[in-house]
Amino acid sequence: MQTHVSLISRYILLLLFGLGNLLIFYLIFTPLTIYPVFWLIGLSGDASLLQGTHTNTCDFFEGTFLENIACMNTTIFFKEFFASIIPACVAGSAYYLLLILNLSTPMPLNKRIKSIIFLFSLFLILNVARIFAFAMFFASKNYEIFNIAHEASWYFGSTVLVIVLWFSNVLIFKVNEIPIYSDIKSLIKNIKGKK
Repeated sequence: MQTHVSLISRYILLLLFGLGNLLIFYLIFTPLTIYPVFWLIGLSGDASLLQGTHTNTCDFFEGTFLENIACMNTTIFFKEFFASIIPACVAGSAYYLLLILNLSTPMPLNKRIKSIIFLFSLFLILNVARIFAFAMFFASKNYEIFNIAHEASWYFGSTVLVIVLWFSNVLIFKVNEIPIYSDIKSLIKNIKGKK
């Protein structure tokens, strides 16, 4: 019975986190992405954080205590260039995919929490480094390198990164189960056992 409650709870959590066009991920990870990028760019010279494009997240939280986070400045001005960090740069869908892989895999709660912290932290660090590198390529007028790197990262870079992170997570935390499949297998086994 406890296994069924755990399984149902995990999938309900996944549905809840997916609501609102991944709003929770953008609310959490937008400032966690922008401020480190701003700080890194600031190390190479003067940088200013400016108001960026008005987003749906900003509209949703207008007039609430979360408005300052949802409507934060998202454009960095440096070396006579503007770098706008849009929602696609924050990559909320990649965080959600990592969460789907984690929550759809049976594992003890302690291991699950460590796994989520590992996956989200490492993705955040790599994403900040990626955005910073793109900004430096652009500012140094390496437009060709910028375009190639940006296109590659846009189309398949994040997916490859998520896959590499997940398999690293599997090795580090010795995860022996398979996302979704292990849950289905367990359910079928329980149903057959009750007959």
